[in-house]
Amino acid sequence: MKLVLGSASPRRKELLSKLGFEFRVLTADCDESFDPKQSPEEIVLSICKKKIDALALQIEADETLLCADTIVYLDGTVLGKPANREEAIAMLNLLSGKEHEVYTGLMLKNSQGEHNLIDCTVVRFQELKAEDITHYVDQFQPFDKAGSYGIQEWIGHVGVIEIRGSFTNVMGLPTQRLYPFLRSHL
Repeated sequence: MKLVLGSASPRRKELLSKLGFEFRVLTADCDESFDPKQSPEEIVLSICKKKIDALALQIEADETLLCADTIVYLDGTVLGKPANREEAIAMLNLLSGKEHEVYTGLMLKNSQGEHNLIDCTVVRFQELKAEDITHYVDQFQPFDKAGSYGIQEWIGHVGVIEIRGSFTNVMGLPTQRLYPFLRSHL
């Protein structure tokens, strides 16, 4: 089976490559809206399903399509990708000094059907100074990242004081669980 990554994320491409898989990339522009009454697990899988459905006709019979979605979940609220600088700063202020969860949903589609996996990592930020938040947003422009941050970037090095679960999950792919999951379905 050949692997197809249904994602434009450079972090997902890098992580999947580091696992040793060869793959091609497809991207879909699909609606990522969700019902706010859904659980975080339901949200990530529903968005994965939309991505799978948008790309399914572009894969060959001998290919397996992998799609993923990651959300930041704080006190019952989903923090998605910020629309602008102000929204990014506001999100980081919300995360400052608090613990939140990062959920990633994964969905595979191939000739054997659809298979899914969900992972959750708990992340805690220390109190962040306003100047550190604005520095990060202005220098790193985290507008393509759920919750307005990349844990592998400067803000993760200076602001994250605790992590429980997969570090790579926070980047967009829980590699420790993804590797055996892919091996069993390819």
